[in-house]
Amino acid sequence: MSDNISNNAIIYATLALNSEVALQHEYLDSPDVPDDERENEEEILADLEQAFMEFVDLYKNRCKTDKQLPSIDELLNSQL
Repeated sequence: MSDNISNNAIIYATLALNSEVALQHEYLDSPDVPDDERENEEEILADLEQAFMEFVDLYKNRCKTDKQLPSIDELLNSQL
């Protein structure tokens, strides 16, 4: 499957998931989360973090074959 996904798609998905993880952390740290929804929101965060890590691994593997791609650190720390 990963051979069918373009480098740009992996980059966009990784950056989007990184943003969603940050937003979910921010939401969970706020007083806006109802007590009866906290467990569900924490599970959502865990799923987002797992998906993010899977895309990070996929991206790192791509970096091994395509030396023109920025490192994962450069990608995540860049201002787009």
